[in-house]
Amino acid sequence: MEQKTQSLPAKKNIALVAHDGKKAALKLWCDKHKNTLSKHTLYGTGTTGHLIQKSTGLDVVQLLSGPMGGDQQLGAKIAEHEIHVLIFFWDPLASQPHDPDVKALLRLAAVWNIPVACNEVSADMLLSSPLMENELERTLPDYEKYLATRQISL
Repeated sequence: MEQKTQSLPAKKNIALVAHDGKKAALKLWCDKHKNTLSKHTLYGTGTTGHLIQKSTGLDVVQLLSGPMGGDQQLGAKIAEHEIHVLIFFWDPLASQPHDPDVKALLRLAAVWNIPVACNEVSADMLLSSPLMENELERTLPDYEKYLATRQISL
C-alpha cells in the first residue's frame, strides 16, 4: 500500500491504558507529569481513566473498560486519527483474558504510525521529547488511494 504524510498536532490526544497490575504505576506516572499532560487531551479505558482523573484531577475522556470494549474503542480512534500517542503500561508477567484486544490495539498503533510507550522509562522519554509539544510529520498508509484504485466487481 502506498504511503502518505500527515501531521500529528502540537496538542496531542493521548491514550492512557494500564493492566490491573500496572494501574498504580500509571497513576503515579500521570501525577508526576501532570503539568505536561494537562496541555494535551487525555483518553483512558474505563477503570484506568477514572482512577487517573480521580487521583490527579486531570480531565480524562473515559471509554469502556478494556475487556468490555475500551481497547477496541481506542483502536477505532487510532484508525480514525483521533489518538496521536498511546501510553500503555502493560503487565508482561500476567495473563490477560482480553489479550487479542491488546494485541490488536498495539498492531493498530504500529499500522497508523503513532508513538507508543509500554513502560515508565519509555513514557518518560516520549513525554520529555521536544516533539511532544510540536507538530510532527508521520507517514501512514494511504487507504483512500488504495480504495480508489481497487476494482469492485459485483
